[in-house]
Amino acid sequence: MKFAVTTLAFCVAALLALGLVMLYSSSMSQVGAHYLMLQLVWCAFGFVFCVVATTLDYQLLRKFAWPIFLLAVLLLLAVLVPHIGRKINGARRWFDFHGVRFQPSEFGKLALVVILAWYGHHCQRHMHTWTRGVVLPGILIALVLGPVFVEPDRGTTILLATVGGAMLLLAGARWKYIVPPVVLGMIALAISILFDPMRLRRIFSWWDLEQHKDGVGYQAYQAMIALGSGGWTGLGLGNGRQKLGFVPEDHTDFILSIIGEELGLMATLFILLAFVIIVICGIYIALNARDTFGLLLGTGLTLLIGLQAAINIGVVTSALPNKGLPLPFISYGGSNLMAMLTCVGILFSIARHAQAREKIPALGTDELPSTQST
Repeated sequence: MKFAVTTLAFCVAALLALGLVMLYSSSMSQVGAHYLMLQLVWCAFGFVFCVVATTLDYQLLRKFAWPIFLLAVLLLLAVLVPHIGRKINGARRWFDFHGVRFQPSEFGKLALVVILAWYGHHCQRHMHTWTRGVVLPGILIALVLGPVFVEPDRGTTILLATVGGAMLLLAGARWKYIVPPVVLGMIALAISILFDPMRLRRIFSWWDLEQHKDGVGYQAYQAMIALGSGGWTGLGLGNGRQKLGFVPEDHTDFILSIIGEELGLMATLFILLAFVIIVICGIYIALNARDTFGLLLGTGLTLLIGLQAAINIGVVTSALPNKGLPLPFISYGGSNLMAMLTCVGILFSIARHAQAREKIPALGTDELPSTQST
């Protein structure tokens, strides 16, 4: 367990350090160190959340699962209200407090994982039924996914639906009950895209990027140029050209393209390897949790980090259509960074209490002979 925790901490720290360096490199020609300084502040807050989550017993989340979940739903609904939520690029996803933005969907991610872990632990014996295994937890998932879908944020909707479905299966829900809602959800998503001209154009540009390189596919095409220009070792830190206004959002969703251009394929492979190791360590910690709640919670948080990273990498490499999800620990964004570091802190807490459980049998065997001898 100690090795898994140490490895997880090392990978997260390495990605954070790389992210700060590349954030400055990608934005220094436009705003200097502005984004770097803001990210350092968010990183400090995230580190505090990580330490607090590590120190506290993760079982507290089970006790406060419902208040956390209801608060998340209220925030997600409030952000949709005009003059309360901030609308940017056609999406109403942020609260804006005098220039400081907060994205409630990041809190909603954590809240959904916590409530599903609580539900799976509480109703473990009945998860094989249709009502307890799919309908009731499906309502909980819909309460979060509904507002996120309306924002609109299709990427986060797909991410949370996948994580939620995986957690239900792990908790004991049957495949034959899970598949029909999944199929219906995919049909509903496809219909919504057909009536959403902007996202439909994104799909078409993804199918034929060359044809749409001067329009909707401009960002993805320029990202591919950046990745291709880097080769194996890159053009050198700070020597990238695509960050000079060619790749939109190069410091957030598409920062991996700048990494690939300046540091090369070796750096992008290192990032991919780091996320694979994080997922392996997270799953190992979850499997060694002291109870079902810890198992489901650790697995859900690990999938949340790993799938978000996979989607972002797939978008930047044009393996997936543009989804607008940041790369964990690397992309600029305070809400996501704090949420991801909180996830890591909870994983540390699960590991810490799993170790405590492992020590109990050893103490009992040591004390047993002395008790009998007296």
